[in-house]
Amino acid sequence: QVQLVESGGGLVPAGGSLRLSCAASRSTFSFNSIAWYRLYPGKQRELVAGITSGGSTNYADSVKGRFTITRDVNTVYLQMESLKPEDTAVYYCKAGSWGVDYWGQGTQVTVSS
Repeated sequence: QVQLVESGGGLVPAGGSLRLSCAASRSTFSFNSIAWYRLYPGKQRELVAGITSGGSTNYADSVKGRFTITRDVNTVYLQMESLKPEDTAVYYCKAGSWGVDYWGQGTQVTVSS
């Protein structure tokens, strides 16, 4: 059973920074891809950033230049800079492996104006 545990969320003023972590129960390199999503109340989860097993990354237009996704053997990180109030959401980590998706429990990020 794959487990993903997010951490690092919190309350930060606009313009501030946070680093989210997603700790996986097995090597991050064993997944086809790992991504960060966020969920706004009443809306569907949206992709924020992703990284493939080969190291390719992609970002939502709204976070390009501000967020960076990286990983080491067991953890995927989302470095968030220049945070805006509209970045306030619950952030989830998702790992995909051969058609099966695994989700973490989410971590709340709140950016005050």
